[in-house]
Amino acid sequence: MTARPIPRQPSSSTDSSSSSTAAEGTPVSALKELVARLHREQHKIQDLLSSLGFALRSFNNLNQFLELIPLMASRVTDADGGALILFKSNGQVRLERLHCQEGQACNDIRKAIEKATRKVTAANSEEGAASTNSVSADFIQSSLDEQVSQALGADVQLFGTPILIKNAERGRLYVFSHDPKYTWTATRQKLVRLVADQTAVAIANDELTVELRKKERLDRELEIGADIQLRLLPRECPEIEGIDLAAMCKTANRVGGDYYDFIPTNYDQLRPKKQDSTEASDSQKVSVPWSVVIGDVMGKGVPAGLIMTMTRGMLRAEVLNRHSPAQILQHLNRVMYADLENSNRFVTLFYSEYDPQTQILSYSNAAHNPPLLWQASTQSIVRLDTNGMLIGLEADSKYEDAQVKLSEGDTIIYYTDGFTDAANQNGDRFDEENLTQSFQWACEHCDSCQEILDYLFEQVQLFIGSKNRNGDDMTLVVMQVKSSE
Repeated sequence: MTARPIPRQPSSSTDSSSSSTAAEGTPVSALKELVARLHREQHKIQDLLSSLGFALRSFNNLNQFLELIPLMASRVTDADGGALILFKSNGQVRLERLHCQEGQACNDIRKAIEKATRKVTAANSEEGAASTNSVSADFIQSSLDEQVSQALGADVQLFGTPILIKNAERGRLYVFSHDPKYTWTATRQKLVRLVADQTAVAIANDELTVELRKKERLDRELEIGADIQLRLLPRECPEIEGIDLAAMCKTANRVGGDYYDFIPTNYDQLRPKKQDSTEASDSQKVSVPWSVVIGDVMGKGVPAGLIMTMTRGMLRAEVLNRHSPAQILQHLNRVMYADLENSNRFVTLFYSEYDPQTQILSYSNAAHNPPLLWQASTQSIVRLDTNGMLIGLEADSKYEDAQVKLSEGDTIIYYTDGFTDAANQNGDRFDEENLTQSFQWACEHCDSCQEILDYLFEQVQLFIGSKNRNGDDMTLVVMQVKSSE
């Protein structure tokens, strides 16, 4: 008997499974579509925020960047539009940028927000006039939120967040939607705040750039001022018959208030006429009396430098009158008194005039540090001083004349208080006693004025520390009568 296979009947379990899969097909597809849509939304937000970050790094014009802010804020939140309102330093509240659908509705929104900002500005002015203190940021915020909300209407879903720069509110970013089903979720609010923070960074960067440009411009002007001042100081010491000279000025800032000068009593001697004999020309050049002057304007920086420049010009003009040193200081004080009184600054000045033929040094002091004279014959140091007030302190100040006859080897140092006031890390000052001792040693061991000058500057630097910088201008002039050998 032959066996025949029996056909397999479909089981009931298989039917049940198939029907179940068909039933669940619609929810699974919907879930997948929801996940895909969320991913697309996330990528869209990331792309928009990345574009905003790129614009922040790339745009040099703040206005171009601010143009994007309301647009970006509304895009990342799927809102209808946005408005950026900034607070100005003069108390005004101004609509800076607006994004909405073009048309009459957008024009109405613009007019409504601008009307709201004008009301807030007017309220700020009234509040500021009624109070001695400045208008608070809380008042501006609450008033602005209320006015903008009223302007857009109760049906608009509105959200606003501050533009904070250094913990100070500088404006507000508003985003709105006319969709009644639109809700301001925590995620949407966070995105708006993120755009507002980017806006604050852009404004702060622009302000820093403006300040940097101002600083660069001031630096250039200071460089020009320092160069002009350097050119006004003697480029080199003149050749005076029987005299060796050395001088140096170290300013604490690029522009300083120290001043020294060598002024011939006859300016024609600076450019002698051509003569048949070169020796005769040189003789005429060096035999004229010369003025040696040193001064210090109270203070440092540009104001002191300007007064120093003014002092130099007026003093050089006064020397031409060929008066005595005391009369020159008296006339200079009268001329400069009005200007110095208004500036609340004063000038100390020591003026001297040396005659090579008689070897007499005539001088007068206007409250400056008295120069030190080392007399070679006795190897002792004396101070060259006379009574006299600061230039610019009193209109009718009187000054005294004095003279000293110099001999071979006699050495004088003219200096400013930057030397004696130089302080070390312990607060000790390089006072006149230390300067006198250093000057004594230099006169006994150095062979030239330049060596004396270098040694004294070196001693001050060692005193304050090799890596430290003195906080005041330092000027030193060394004058020595040459030996006849």
